[in-house]
Amino acid sequence: MLARHSTALLIAALAVVPALPAGTAQAGVRQPAVVSQKPVANTPHVLDGIVNAIALIGGTVVVGGDFTAVSDAGSNTRLSRKNLFAYDLRTGRVLRGFAPEMSGPIYALAAGDDATVYAGGSFDFPASALARISLADGSAVASFDAPAYGGGVSALVRQGGRLYVGGDFAMIGGTPRTALARLDAATGAVDPTFTIEPGNPRGATVKVYAMAATGDRLAIDGSFTTVNGLRRPQVALIDLTRGRVADWRTEAYAPSCMAVFPWYVRGLDFSPDGKFFVVVTTGGPAPDTGKLCDSAARFETYTKGNDVRPTWVNLTGGDSLYSVAVTGAAVYVGGHQRWLDNPKGTDSAGSGAVQRPGIGAIHPTTGKALAWNPTRTRGIGVKAFLTTKSGLLVGSDTTKLGHEYHARVGMFPMP
Repeated sequence: MLARHSTALLIAALAVVPALPAGTAQAGVRQPAVVSQKPVANTPHVLDGIVNAIALIGGTVVVGGDFTAVSDAGSNTRLSRKNLFAYDLRTGRVLRGFAPEMSGPIYALAAGDDATVYAGGSFDFPASALARISLADGSAVASFDAPAYGGGVSALVRQGGRLYVGGDFAMIGGTPRTALARLDAATGAVDPTFTIEPGNPRGATVKVYAMAATGDRLAIDGSFTTVNGLRRPQVALIDLTRGRVADWRTEAYAPSCMAVFPWYVRGLDFSPDGKFFVVVTTGGPAPDTGKLCDSAARFETYTKGNDVRPTWVNLTGGDSLYSVAVTGAAVYVGGHQRWLDNPKGTDSAGSGAVQRPGIGAIHPTTGKALAWNPTRTRGIGVKAFLTTKSGLLVGSDTTKLGHEYHARVGMFPMP
């Protein structure tokens, strides 16, 4: 039963540390069709470690993770880059003048104004866990001051002049905040009116693992069972207009999966119109139990009630999903899965299962796997998706994507 999970993954899950970074997103970019199965040829290569987060600022792609070196496509020149680098989306060329020395892993990125990027993670330089970085030279923006203490940052969402920050921290910018805060995007000042507080962890500590936003709603998931004292097992919606927990609750993630995964939600993303969102999970195989372990599940954003059920569920049959990206044409899911459409599987292909190694696409309405099947070397899994008008960017820990060499970063273009 445990064969699909490496020892390192199990240890990480037990420790509940930020070793499994979150997929963080604004509402997805609408794409009119499913992307091509053949990746573009010019994306750069990350030569070691893992990619955890991707952001797009204008025509510049910023990539964060836990790595030490990169190279241009088709080049043997090794470029030293410590956990963060940038490249030109059109040409794929790594930016030579952007080489910040981040002292620890990056788990989340968000685009900033004035050619800057927000980076969150587990580092203490150039700031503690959260920094705003200039794309011009890789320096920290001094006017932004919001160090996080007592834990790291695993999720970032920017909406206009506001920056939402999630993680397992206890204080940010000198202000006590448990796992979730809203900051002034320019200065980093903590918004005193936003006091949404997750509580009662399922694991060792309260943690917001992933976030996504659309208009008037912020979705969060992670290791918590309450938000502002209201029951919200692992997933919650925040009404940003009223500044309070939305009248939306699901009990779908209340049951336990495998004991080594006390909390098991991972990535989430809204549809481009904000009407629904999809949550992906780890947890272990649980056939015929009704549990959402190792699954992707769609929920309607504006349904009200205390037991909102998923519109559809797609089970892998025993393999983790870490990231999800929703477009008008598809719900892309990534992890180290072998199959989709596999509700009967127990680390095996049950009746109706379809092979989708490492990456796949699900129909947004039916919840069934689409024919799109480029494949990737499975490894730990996809930790970062980013949808753009020109395609789907993918970040992971392996080197084969769409049957080609694309080390840890790749992009599937629009057809």
